[in-house]
Amino acid sequence: MNLLRYVSLAFLVASVSACTGSDTPSDSSSSTGSDADLSGKITVDGSSTVLLISEAMAEEFQAVNKDVKITVGKSGTGGGFKKFCTGKTEISDASRPIKQKEIDLCAEGGVEYVEIPVAFDALSVVVNKDNDWAACMTVDELKTGWEKAAQGKISKWNQINPKYPDAPLTLLGPGTDSGTFDYFNEAITGEEGSRGDFATSEDDNTIVRGVAGDKNAMGYFGYAYYEENKDTLKAVEVDGGDGCVAPSDATVLDGTYSPLARPLFIYVSKAALDRPEVKAFIEFYMDVKNKELVTEVGYFPLPDDIYGKALARVQEGKTGTAFPGGKTVGVKLADVL
Repeated sequence: MNLLRYVSLAFLVASVSACTGSDTPSDSSSSTGSDADLSGKITVDGSSTVLLISEAMAEEFQAVNKDVKITVGKSGTGGGFKKFCTGKTEISDASRPIKQKEIDLCAEGGVEYVEIPVAFDALSVVVNKDNDWAACMTVDELKTGWEKAAQGKISKWNQINPKYPDAPLTLLGPGTDSGTFDYFNEAITGEEGSRGDFATSEDDNTIVRGVAGDKNAMGYFGYAYYEENKDTLKAVEVDGGDGCVAPSDATVLDGTYSPLARPLFIYVSKAALDRPEVKAFIEFYMDVKNKELVTEVGYFPLPDDIYGKALARVQEGKTGTAFPGGKTVGVKLADVL
């Protein structure tokens, strides 16, 4: 069973077995984020993928809480955890779950955290709009181009597939601090890391510009960056074994865009949750009334009951991760909440 089919079933089972009144966000002022007495500073950093959601949430929250100042950075998922686990931020954006080395770092720093799923993403492989050969690629073809063994050897498109042209292969992708980098390799190459001879950036807009400016380029990033730039880019359909499937809200939700569909997360310090402005912001983030912000920036909201369970997790102060080893491919996502 592919990952997103499992996700859908798992969430359905969870909603049937555990949907109670306590799982539904309340209509209180803390749930909506509107409280005239709130003030303070909140620092968010991490994933450039989740950045777009957190920026949108922060902007709307501050509009009704003008004495709360929220800064949102993009150090990459790994870079964000380095700051978070040493107490430099209150919230960490993550496009993958926390890894064991980061769990250990947080333990050393005395940072307990609550893990919160916030959206689905269709990690998108993209090519230049003038590329007329790579409309669909199999997982094996993507692996051939990106795996460690390809370094210094796979330099032309026809080495990936003999039907492709004898043209130079230009690769662009996120850096090693990126959760998108980690997830792509978990799902595609089956390795920790990939070839090292491609252009990297923690700024997805740099990858967008690189692919848009080179007919022979290929890159990957979160769906929102493709959606925003689909006039200059093409999304490659991915064949995970059941035929070619394009990234979209429909294929994410029906489980067919596999294996590149994934959940996105935020992590919040348990100590920071004792501060009313932080607690109110997280409750605002989880309020189903605000899920349209997820859609507006180009990602896919979770089912309403899952937001309710995530909010209950926050209110209970339930710490730790449901993903040993920091992996989500093949993991039972019903264990998230």
